[in-house]
Formats: sequence, structure tokens, C-alpha cells
Amino acid sequence: METEAVAQLIRNGLSDAEVQVSGDGSHFDAIVVSESFEGLTPIKKQRLVMDTVRDQIASGELHALSIKTLTPAQSTAEHVGRK
Repeated sequence: METEAVAQLIRNGLSDAEVQVSGDGSHFDAIVVSESFEGLTPIKKQRLVMDTVRDQIASGELHALSIKTLTPAQSTAEHVGRK
């Protein structure tokens, strides 16, 4: 799989998400920023994202996905902290 294909699957499942994906074809890292994560526990955020790629993981097309989930406020705070 290509990184953009993984990103598009996540965007299709979480239409308001900003998604960045890096990887090597079977192992990927995703940063997902979405208002949908507001008020959710970390595990529920992870599940929302994993649900978008469940079929690809089940088929073996996507072997591993590491996910970092952020709300827009958390994303802004993280960027401010990097400066």
C-alpha cells in the first residue's frame, strides 16, 4: 500500500480529519487530527482510526499502523510547543 492510500482510507472514514501518513509499504505511522476525538479516551480514538482500515489489516494488505490521535486544540498546542 502507498502512504496516500492509507491516508485516504482514514479521511474517508473520518471526513473532518487532517491526516499525515509515512511508511514503507506495509508498516505505517499516522498522525490524525480530528474534532471527532474531542472528549474520547485514547483507546476510543485509536479504534475510530483502526475501523477505517480494518479490511486492509484483515486482508494483510496493511500489516501495521501506528497512530497518533489529536484534537485540533491538542495539535495547535503541540505545534506551539515545538517553536
